Amino acid sequence: MANTDAFPAMRCRMEYVCLGCGARYPADSLLYTCPLCGDVFLLENLDFAALKERPAASWRALFDNRAGSRATALRGVFRYYELMAPLLDEEDIVYLGEGATPVIEAAPALRAGVGLPFAYKNDGQNPSASFKDRGMACAFSYLKWLCRRNNWDEVLTVCASTGDTSASAALYAAYVGAPLKSVVLLPGGKVTPQQLSQPLGSGATVLELPGVFDDCMKVVEHLAENYRVALLNSKNSWRILGQESYAYETAQWYNWDVADLCLFVPVGNAGNITAIMSGFLKLRELGVITSLPRLFGVQSEHADPVYRYYAASPETRQWRPVRVRPSVAQAAMIGNPVSFPRVRALAARYISLGGEKAFQVVQVKEQQIMDAMLLANRHGHIACTQGGECLAGLQNALALGIIGRNERALLDATAHSLKFAGFQELYFTDGFGPEYGVTPDKTLANRPEALLCEEDRATLDDEAYTRRAARAMAARLRLSAK
Repeated sequence: MANTDAFPAMRCRMEYVCLGCGARYPADSLLYTCPLCGDVFLLENLDFAALKERPAASWRALFDNRAGSRATALRGVFRYYELMAPLLDEEDIVYLGEGATPVIEAAPALRAGVGLPFAYKNDGQNPSASFKDRGMACAFSYLKWLCRRNNWDEVLTVCASTGDTSASAALYAAYVGAPLKSVVLLPGGKVTPQQLSQPLGSGATVLELPGVFDDCMKVVEHLAENYRVALLNSKNSWRILGQESYAYETAQWYNWDVADLCLFVPVGNAGNITAIMSGFLKLRELGVITSLPRLFGVQSEHADPVYRYYAASPETRQWRPVRVRPSVAQAAMIGNPVSFPRVRALAARYISLGGEKAFQVVQVKEQQIMDAMLLANRHGHIACTQGGECLAGLQNALALGIIGRNERALLDATAHSLKFAGFQELYFTDGFGPEYGVTPDKTLANRPEALLCEEDRATLDDEAYTRRAARAMAARLRLSAK
């Protein structure tokens, strides 16, 4: 049997390919947009044809065997090294426990209520509690490789964020240390306290700007174009490569058979849905999977430019950013996703191989997002608001008849529910402002109830206090004495 701990010997040539003008640039440079036309890149493995010489069954066996590897460099997303960044050396790989996140089947009662078999992939169980760690593991591994090749003594990593990107970037920068330093730019007052605590705790320089994410993104884009900094938003093509691992893990979990699988993915800045399409297309090209799963992007009506684009007929489609409104799916509250050109290019390929129904975008309401998140978590899941967005998307797809009850679905819970506990609190206390368009269902409200008062604790001895509290609890629960 082959040594599953052996790091791959193969190295490949890679290039940035501009999606606008087709210009190509070597991979050993910090580039985010094309110097000629300003469009975004995809990274291309110039030696990908050589991978096709290996039989599909052999690829499946290799990836399955590596699942039990004890080698640090192969335990995370780089289990799929040859499909992602096969120019890095073992010493470059950064691993913090990312990847291999669990697929959790919907609780029986939840499945029965929705009317279709589905599961959540809990990407909130990554190290910084979001899916962003997949891309950061690849981006920081690449930066280590690049710094080593160029003997750079300091590189500033920068990102704009609605919370999760900054948490992940700061965590990986703190782990790698010199020559990398982390700066994050956040829209003031629009990041949850839990998410804000993460880059602060990792020691990053945290800057806030009035406005929304799109304003912050323009600033860091300007920095990347005019200064030598490492941009870590999804404009960074290396991040897209790392996030492809979501597709590889999904296919592997379902034993490389995704024929009747429908994936629901929040769109946000469109990096994740780009990566997932790209990953499945690579697997299909190698024959590792024989058919593509269906892919549904999900957007709130408060930030839905990609939905609007695909809702129009093909001959009338025009790309127009939108001005976002406040959304509980805060990480997806982006009106001008930087990866949209990638979505458009890859969706065309995806549809040409999988048919017109292979890629679609579903719109949901803010009310549906919150209700779906609470519904999922009331059944034992740990879905964030984006996970609620995906469940709402599945429910709407069923209502529209664009998914059949004979199919199965996988929903992307992009972050841990604790990151968005503040929105749950607003729901339980009816604290949403009118701009959200959320009216809480009072039957879902859950608040702590006081059994006794402070005076009881102050005036009763311990034994009497225990008896009174127990009687109060028994009365509240309507317990019968033995």
